[in-house]
Amino acid sequence: MANGDESEQIRELQARLKQLKLMSVAPTGFYGSKTTAAVKVFQSGHGLPATGSVDDATWKTVQGASRKPTEAELRPPTTIEVDTPDPRCMRGRVMCISKESRTLAWMIDGKIVSSFDVRFGSENTPTREGEFKVEWKAKDWTSTIYHTPMPYSMFFSQGQAVHYSSDFAARGYSGASHGCVNVRDKGKLAALFDQVKVGDKVVVYW
Repeated sequence: MANGDESEQIRELQARLKQLKLMSVAPTGFYGSKTTAAVKVFQSGHGLPATGSVDDATWKTVQGASRKPTEAELRPPTTIEVDTPDPRCMRGRVMCISKESRTLAWMIDGKIVSSFDVRFGSENTPTREGEFKVEWKAKDWTSTIYHTPMPYSMFFSQGQAVHYSSDFAARGYSGASHGCVNVRDKGKLAALFDQVKVGDKVVVYW
């Protein structure tokens, strides 16, 4: 397991590292910078080469130092802790979206006003990364391609939008979007929809 990988085994690794107080964010199954840093700390503390990647020796040591995670630990129902904001999010009005922690933070002048659990597109229909602007908004919208409801849509990149997903609310991370940023808390998103203006910045990053 190494930086850039994604699997259910990585989700278990992250849950075990969280048990050991080495990670604070909820398991996502994606091996990013936070997981790499946590693994290095673990390896250093257990006399292993601090590579940041998990080989057999590291995995067995992690398993020996922790217990098998419960389903609630692997997929916690509560809101995920917000990732450290990207530097591009620190000025102005921004929807700051982290793929690693799977969170959206609504930020104004560097301060987090509200935050949301989000999910993204699959490998075949990935959510684009980069800096964008809200191009247009639609409170009641149905996808013209997939014919699925997209309430509270805020479009930022060629048809990709932040919007409420009933599927995400029901199935969680067992599903994926077609490239949009799905939100599962409809009430909170409705409030955000009223605050966000066309032209506000959107940053999507790992």
